[in-house]
Amino acid sequence: MITIAALAACCLIAPPETPKASVTDSYHGVPVMDDFRWLEDWSDPKVKAWSEAQNAFAREHLDSRPDVEKIRVRMTEIMSAQSVRYLGLHAAGGKVFAIKRQPPKQQPMLVVLDSADKPESEQVILDPNALDPKGLTAIDWAVPSHDGKLVAVSVSLGGSESGDVHVFDAATGKETGDVVARVNGGTAGGSVAWSRDNKGFFYSRYPREGERPAADMDFYTQVYFHKLGTESASDGYELGKAKPASQAKADSSIDGQTFEYGRTSRFEFTRIAEIRLQSEARTGRVLCTVQHGDGGTFAHYLRSETGEWSQIADYSDQIVQMAFGPSNTLLMISRKGAPRGCVLSLAIGNASSIPGVAAAKTLIPEGKGSIISEFPEGSSLVVTSRALFVTYQMGGPTEIRTFDHQGGAAADPQQAPIADASDVTDLGDGSILFSLASYVKPQAWFHFDPASGTTKRTALEVKSPVNFDDCEVVREFAVSKDGTKVPVNIVRRKGMSKNGSNPCLVTGYGGYGVNIAPTFTAARRALIEQGFVWAQVNLRGGGEFGEQWHRDGALTKKQNVFDDFAAACKYMVDEKYTNAKMLAIEGGSNGGLLMGATLTQHPELCTAVVSHVGIYDMLHVELSSNGAFNIPEFGTVNDKEQFAALYAYSPYHHVKVGVKYPSVLFLTGANDPRVDPMQSRKMTAILQSARADVLLRTSASSGHGMGTALSEQIEQAVDINAWLFDRLDVKYTSVK
Repeated sequence: MITIAALAACCLIAPPETPKASVTDSYHGVPVMDDFRWLEDWSDPKVKAWSEAQNAFAREHLDSRPDVEKIRVRMTEIMSAQSVRYLGLHAAGGKVFAIKRQPPKQQPMLVVLDSADKPESEQVILDPNALDPKGLTAIDWAVPSHDGKLVAVSVSLGGSESGDVHVFDAATGKETGDVVARVNGGTAGGSVAWSRDNKGFFYSRYPREGERPAADMDFYTQVYFHKLGTESASDGYELGKAKPASQAKADSSIDGQTFEYGRTSRFEFTRIAEIRLQSEARTGRVLCTVQHGDGGTFAHYLRSETGEWSQIADYSDQIVQMAFGPSNTLLMISRKGAPRGCVLSLAIGNASSIPGVAAAKTLIPEGKGSIISEFPEGSSLVVTSRALFVTYQMGGPTEIRTFDHQGGAAADPQQAPIADASDVTDLGDGSILFSLASYVKPQAWFHFDPASGTTKRTALEVKSPVNFDDCEVVREFAVSKDGTKVPVNIVRRKGMSKNGSNPCLVTGYGGYGVNIAPTFTAARRALIEQGFVWAQVNLRGGGEFGEQWHRDGALTKKQNVFDDFAAACKYMVDEKYTNAKMLAIEGGSNGGLLMGATLTQHPELCTAVVSHVGIYDMLHVELSSNGAFNIPEFGTVNDKEQFAALYAYSPYHHVKVGVKYPSVLFLTGANDPRVDPMQSRKMTAILQSARADVLLRTSASSGHGMGTALSEQIEQAVDINAWLFDRLDVKYTSVK
């Protein structure tokens, strides 16, 4: 009798048989049976053997697809090309710090430049490729000190996002020896803000051994302070959970002020707190923004010059972002009575007693478009010595608007239509850098000076190995089940015939208030040149039309997201872009849930589904570490109404024997900290038990996608494209 383990070594014609071991749970009196609960336990050798067998089965099929080697050559050519890209810009000490992607290097590196117009001045501070030739070591993020002499960098392994912070000398690239463990994670993220004197930094971190029970080690992030040159074990506690006075710790190292750590730490954060820190170089004040899980509600705290913490706003105040403003003010994006967002100003003076949000005045009222407030980036509200820059969502495309310090409209930077203008970076002299990209034009960084009103392209631009000059972008609208108009952004070749026979790939996300803006992806050319039409949908659940658009696709209204996407797919067929036999859909993470719901609710809609790191069992998702952070967005089975909504659309619970499902390619990463890979295992098993055509590809060297080595990214793209061409019966034509 052949064992599951032995299957991994065999040439497989049919998928591995998956034993059923039924377990029945009861939710509010509703019995729910689960045949594949056993696949949740990754510590079980039988589960690992099953996963290996599934990988072997997937490889048998993926490696034998027609023209796979030609596809590999093309994808490698595109994705390994020297198309340098600069991300995560920070200006400090008259320098520009950036994360630089430079294929064919496996991982991005941290660099510093004299200016955005002098790439030749670049110095490498940290190159993970030199540390780890396998490409498994990655930079999560980097924050320079106010004077630009030092930089704190979160470094993690294998796509885990579990980052320790290391401090580097910006001039030499050498480590100072300061290391702070457990700062970043795939659940709550992580953050650093430097002190005014640049001799230490405030940071958020997860519990360390002995501080919390094992079940709580991925929760309860709090704020601490690290003084350079000291052991992190002696770091001072700042904010997040009350401590007895006997545990307060004296120190005199921050900005020349003597105070006791913990003496004002009366603010206890929630178990699923996600923290963002900002500091003001001039005063040494620190802002701490705390999101409750991934639900889009925030509390805000301010640390005064004397070390006192005050709460400025609570979750119910609907303040979604704060920034230090001019003349001792705090600026804040508010959604209270303004679902598209307005900007308030709060005078805080120099006193240690700080007023609350009730004392704030409206500076910029709600207007056309929605003010972006994606957490934790925060660059949608940027204050310079000359102006305020606010980034707005216009239903998908974005635009940057300029205001004076009194809230009056001023001249805006030059921008492009159906594009993403974002990542505003204050250069310290009143001018800014900002990023601009579209579906058909690669990213470039621009310099804007509000004094002269001039916008100038800098030398930091992507030189793409392919161009889309033969393409155009049209923005059309599908009508959802309830009559809501849903934007569909379509990239098509100029002169394309709408004859209903074009291969087509439609993608979407729709969750967490995340804004799906235009992006340039060179690898997309590999589809376009084979005749594909590519479309991206702005679904409810995102923030493209404000907070109401988000809430109409969250919690018990999540079904609206799936209805929107189905309407968009039907639109592409009805408008003769394609037909169901030539239609494929793709999504990842929350977009993977979208794929699962679409294939179970509308199996006739398309022929192929590509789903990355997705969520499928909505009744068990909250039991994973990051699942608890998702409760504010999805809901919980402990609430009767929310359980009913979750169960009504949970893809795993709606697979039926006898239904002809589209072909499915699931991709997951064994190190994923955000979505437990068991979600993909269970969905694969139940679809295969219904005799669906399903492959499961598990990568041992990646996680949710962040920090994935270039070689693995290429192999994923090869597998997806080869599989899509085969399932849609697209004859591959080599590109000269």
